[in-house]
Amino acid sequence: MADTFPKSSISTEAAHRMIAAAEAKATDMGTPMVIAIVDDGGVLKAFSRMDGAALLSVQVAHDKAYTAVGFGMPTHGWHDFIKDDPPLADGAPTGIDRLVIFGGGYPITIDGQLAGAIGVSGGHYSEDQQVAEAGLGAIGAPAA
Repeated sequence: MADTFPKSSISTEAAHRMIAAAEAKATDMGTPMVIAIVDDGGVLKAFSRMDGAALLSVQVAHDKAYTAVGFGMPTHGWHDFIKDDPPLADGAPTGIDRLVIFGGGYPITIDGQLAGAIGVSGGHYSEDQQVAEAGLGAIGAPAA
């Protein structure tokens, strides 16, 4: 049995391309956003707080990315995942540190491997999702 295993992680260059594409989409929408890219371990890899973006969006964007990479699923998937399961619905939002259960966070999957995540905050969560999807599009990653 091996003592190590190979893993994929988003590169700095790819993370910066994602930031640029997400910023361009947010600019087109006229909404300043905060964009956070984390690596496969949830550590911040690239970050942007656009001029005029809300201060609290800094934490929310990072937590959306952390949630998405931590569970390998988009943050908007959490609502449906827990809504009909009372123990999860009651316990997950308050019991899992940094869990976000509304849209704007997506895992980054490259060649079938979880390589990181993007989190966006600053508008309605549906707008955050559009900006995050633009970021994913910059590297050809699917919006799960």
